[in-house]
Amino acid sequence: MGTDVNQQSKHILIVGGGYVGMYTALRLQRRLARQLRDGSVRITIIDPQSYMTYQPFLPEAAAGNLSPRHVVAPLRRVLPKVRILNGKVTKVNHGAKSVTFEPNEGSAREIGYDIIVMAAGSVSRTLPIPGLTDIGIGFKSVGEAIGLRNRVLHQLDVAESTDDEEVRRKALTFVVVGAGFAGVEALAELEDMAKDSTRYYRNITPADLRWVLVEATDRVLPEVGPEMGKWTLEQLRERGIDVRLNTRLESCVGGHVKLSDGEEFEAETLVWTAGVKASPVVSATDLPVDERGKLKTTTRLTIAGVEDAFAAGDIAGVPDVTNPGQYCAPNAQHAVRQAKVLADNIVRKLNGQELAVYRHKYAGSVAGLGLHEGVANVYGIKLRGFPAWFMHRTYHLSRVPTFNRKVRVVVDWTLALFFKRETISLGEIHRPRESFRAAYAATQKRG
Repeated sequence: MGTDVNQQSKHILIVGGGYVGMYTALRLQRRLARQLRDGSVRITIIDPQSYMTYQPFLPEAAAGNLSPRHVVAPLRRVLPKVRILNGKVTKVNHGAKSVTFEPNEGSAREIGYDIIVMAAGSVSRTLPIPGLTDIGIGFKSVGEAIGLRNRVLHQLDVAESTDDEEVRRKALTFVVVGAGFAGVEALAELEDMAKDSTRYYRNITPADLRWVLVEATDRVLPEVGPEMGKWTLEQLRERGIDVRLNTRLESCVGGHVKLSDGEEFEAETLVWTAGVKASPVVSATDLPVDERGKLKTTTRLTIAGVEDAFAAGDIAGVPDVTNPGQYCAPNAQHAVRQAKVLADNIVRKLNGQELAVYRHKYAGSVAGLGLHEGVANVYGIKLRGFPAWFMHRTYHLSRVPTFNRKVRVVVDWTLALFFKRETISLGEIHRPRESFRAAYAATQKRG
């Protein structure tokens, strides 16, 4: 394996192309424009995907309110001065200032760097629950969001096309585990879409759909505070959603769901949103890790105890200077702001200047609960219903990267005012070769 390094320039390597990775590179691209032109600085991003996903819009993409292409930002277009490598980092040897890069296709190789930014984010935190992989699906990527949309609509098709009451009931039962932002927003949007879709089916009514929200704690949406969380719970139950608090999923083998409260039933779809954990790359580094399994990070977004290493976002344990003794929450609000300070601190380091402290007081939270419904708690101002939904859309529109994507999102929303949303299941896109293989097998049989 060769070492990809140029001794004539400073190489900044960013591991991860999500919020922190992309926004850090975007700011460095602007602030180091001259150095990038003359070759004295190089920037590389390593990520399995060639795009950044704006995750707050995944529920709307799943519900068909937004095109999936409009909730992602293509890294190569946004970052023309940055080298994008698609694959994953399997090892970080900061002592030697090199990483082992495993491309999506081809052999692994070593890549050297001068400064590293650990921004690999998080993955779903799963538990050893029997059968979880039988029917479970996560909700962190655009692929999962669209796959889930197709799955829900496909189950409506199954229920419409069968005379078997047991098959029908199983197809029309949907379970969401985890009542944080991801779980509640995904459930609310998908339930709204499924209910709206029943108008096109002769033998399915909204009352035939069963949605179950399973939460191990005693509240939903803790991010918006007790009062707004209680209101959200009431709204979900008014919509006929079966919310089970203080309840855990114990098993779902073959779609037979068992809950800790003794309830058992059949379901064909289960969405797992019960928390996240730092990317597994953390355990493949020689960098310090804190008690929560995150990279030990200082208030200046440097990795504690080492030189030339920075971290931010879900992978980093960043102390919250506005709330002593606590860490910054792993959300987009902090990630985008941390990326700005992180990029500026890299520039300061290159110029031999003192690094700045990351300081941001959490502004609050907004959540969408389906079309024209939402809940918000921002700077102590509590909103619900349409005003909160409008604030949710306005806030996240302002945070979507690039003017191009903002316009496309607004166009999608505008068209949705005049045209009904699409309710077509394109499940075959997940198995594009199935029809070809079937045709080939039939030909061989005839031959």
